[in-house]
Amino acid sequence: MSWASWTTSGVFAGAGGVRTEEAGIVGGDLTVHTTWADGQAEVAVQFSGASDWFTLAGSPVRCPTEQASRAFHQAVVEAVRAGGGATVPDPRFTEQAAPPQPEAL
Repeated sequence: MSWASWTTSGVFAGAGGVRTEEAGIVGGDLTVHTTWADGQAEVAVQFSGASDWFTLAGSPVRCPTEQASRAFHQAVVEAVRAGGGATVPDPRFTEQAAPPQPEAL
């Protein structure tokens, strides 16, 4: 069984917070935790310093590799920062390469 996890604390949810399965919309200073195991990523958030975790709406999602799950975790952190009732972003779009940079003239 392959697995990995990432935790980012001190993530301030943007206006409108994030949507969770258990508590509805939550906001403020959050900790984001992603666990990846055997091709699936699960995401939970908690109020930083609290003990209760809440499942981010849309979790779990299929995520094929550990590398993809790391990129996915970062996309979740950015979604939380954006707020707006954020849910789990689509993991298919988290590994896309940055657009090519124009050549210097």
